[in-house]
Amino acid sequence: MARHQRRLLLEVAQLFGLEAEVEDEPQEGAEPRSRSLVLEQPLEERLERFLQMSDDDPYFFPKINPGTGKQIQATNWQIVNCSTAANYFHVLRRQIYRDFRKPLVCMTGKFTLRLREATSTIDEMAEGTRFQRVIAEGHGAAAEEDLVAPSETKRLVLCSGKVYYDLLRARKLNNIKDVALIRVEQLSPFPFDLVKEQLDLYAGAEVVWCQEEPKNQCGWQYVRPRIETASRGLEGNDAPRLAQYTGRATAASTATGFKYTHIAELHEFLRDALVGEEVEVEKVDGGFPVWKL
Repeated sequence: MARHQRRLLLEVAQLFGLEAEVEDEPQEGAEPRSRSLVLEQPLEERLERFLQMSDDDPYFFPKINPGTGKQIQATNWQIVNCSTAANYFHVLRRQIYRDFRKPLVCMTGKFTLRLREATSTIDEMAEGTRFQRVIAEGHGAAAEEDLVAPSETKRLVLCSGKVYYDLLRARKLNNIKDVALIRVEQLSPFPFDLVKEQLDLYAGAEVVWCQEEPKNQCGWQYVRPRIETASRGLEGNDAPRLAQYTGRATAASTATGFKYTHIAELHEFLRDALVGEEVEVEKVDGGFPVWKL
């Protein structure tokens, strides 16, 4: 950590009345150990805690104009979970460029830093591009996949963050063509208008929300009523569509702590999201299941 960064973080800690010290902290995998600021009071990053404190109404479909940012001005903060380098760039640029200020909570993990599929081209950050609150099918890592038409799609899987790449890998390995993967990059305020567009596009598909965290954590409790509200439309006259949950079961801990149990849970919720029924595993390729479909 640079000297000026250390000084700045110490000043922030002092401002909030927290004691801080600099100590070694291991990075993911086999990366070198680095020096970082550790506060005496732990500030745990739990997405569901931030979402619980968001004040957007889950049962109200607002009139949204992305150009004016009125929806964000009416809420207490923004919560995003970017899955591409370009979207991470744009959300930071948007934060500085705006003529108003709202806190930004970015839950993007370190996993995507080294993930080839999460990289972006310069064209995706060039003039005329912007932050995408929702990334539809056919963009980025999934651009070259030959999927069935939206009218023939059987399952519409909504997700956010890293789990998208797990779903994408499993879909490619199993040559599944009738499942669409939609990324919700901005969770709060919820992008009702863009989710409504996807629900209308895949009108005959079963709607699924997939997350890798336990059911009582992450975004499920937050997005569940909002997906239903989005399906009703701006006037609330359309028939509601309820999303099914796929992910890990309710748990007190964020993870099991056992490698093989963790992998078994991964395989199970990938199957639930992409297939929706019990199927036999033929083999495991790179940690991901290949089913007998």
